[in-house]
Amino acid sequence: MLSQLRIRIPEGTLSSFKQKFSSNEKNLLAQNVCYRTDLWETCRQQDQVWRSPHVFNYKAGEGKPMTNQKSSGRCWLFACLNVLRVPVAKHFKLEEMEFSQNYLFFWDKVERANYLLDVFVDISKKGKNPDGRLMSHLLTNPIDDGGQWDMLVNIVEKYGLVPKTCFPDAHSAESSLRMGRMINNKMREFCMRLHSMVKEEKSEEEIASEKTKMLEEIYRICSISLGTPPETITWEFYDNEKKYRKVGPIKPIDFYKEHIKPLSDLKNMVCIVNDPRPNNIYDKLYTVEYLNNMTSARTVLYINQPIQVLKELALASIKEGEPVWFGCDVGKFFSRKPGILDLNIINTDLVFGTNLLGMTKAERLQYGDSLMTHAMVLSAAHVEDEKRTVRWRVENSWGDADGDKGFVVMTDDWFSEFVYEIVIDKKHVPSKILDVLNQTPVVLPAWDPMGALAVNPDAGHAAKM
Repeated sequence: MLSQLRIRIPEGTLSSFKQKFSSNEKNLLAQNVCYRTDLWETCRQQDQVWRSPHVFNYKAGEGKPMTNQKSSGRCWLFACLNVLRVPVAKHFKLEEMEFSQNYLFFWDKVERANYLLDVFVDISKKGKNPDGRLMSHLLTNPIDDGGQWDMLVNIVEKYGLVPKTCFPDAHSAESSLRMGRMINNKMREFCMRLHSMVKEEKSEEEIASEKTKMLEEIYRICSISLGTPPETITWEFYDNEKKYRKVGPIKPIDFYKEHIKPLSDLKNMVCIVNDPRPNNIYDKLYTVEYLNNMTSARTVLYINQPIQVLKELALASIKEGEPVWFGCDVGKFFSRKPGILDLNIINTDLVFGTNLLGMTKAERLQYGDSLMTHAMVLSAAHVEDEKRTVRWRVENSWGDADGDKGFVVMTDDWFSEFVYEIVIDKKHVPSKILDVLNQTPVVLPAWDPMGALAVNPDAGHAAKM
């Protein structure tokens, strides 16, 4: 006899559902409205908009112009460069300053391809197969647009930075879908070939030679799509006093080391995460297996701390005039037009008779309902009674059409539920927390949600939010 839990839906039950639905006039009104309009616009609580003003009593530096990643998942690059440009603009007396996201995007694609080709060889030697969970995960989206902070450090420390005027966005940087699909297609093909070569016991020399040919193909695709990055640059500009200034000719790595790193050293930054799942305890160091973009480079590391610690460190940085890179789940309780991240802004109870906060933060991570999807910048905070933070100002990278000319206001309660990671200069971090970096990291599986910002195909895509 079949369990009562394992039967087809009886017609009588469906008729009961329909009768109960139709007898509620509020359901019919909600249906009439939602049939013709966006669901979140219908559920938006207008009074919450008025309760979240874009006004703050602690404010760090903010750069101009408002950046726009367009139809790409480059949020992590934009957020990093938006943080870096603040001290640089001040140093060079600039009203506006923007680094080339296209430059880092190019080198991340090439380096990540090299790293993953090495990984495919490694896991093939370990007997992993494409129908297994690990290789299947890595092949789902081999080279995504997204990334993590330590991966940024790897790229910048090797290739440096350039101003955007020296290497502007290509079309495939602003609309990356087709280039991404082409690269992923080739990476899956390359994985198949490398896997076969390992099974056929080809020599290290033969595999290395084949890998070099594969990497050349990826480089060619990137160069055609994004342009070939300059080996030297000359940056010419007018400062705030209308004076002509010039830096260069200079190599991008030297430009970073001589002009940017003394103002803001990426290697001095540390990643603090809030992962409240029961098995991932606080004051421990974590990493995610095969989460990187460069062979023999800096490892992606997270120090796990309670959410209140993340808030305290972010506020300390803002009070010192330093904006904060952070990772969150931007798709939750977000009203884009007014630019508000607020647990009360989307009232699904009123319209649908159901609540979307039925799980804790830990449970959402465990059951796949939430993960890091977007990186932005905390640039201000509003504190009441000198101790209670009530809202945060967020610099996004989706242009200036929404919110406060592109800036978003985030309530402190939303921070608690959907912010997962911040990046802070070590000078703001207590030694007790920094000591965690001396631990051997706990290795989370490659598919763990803590690595999602680098491998989620929707990460940071403004067009999809």
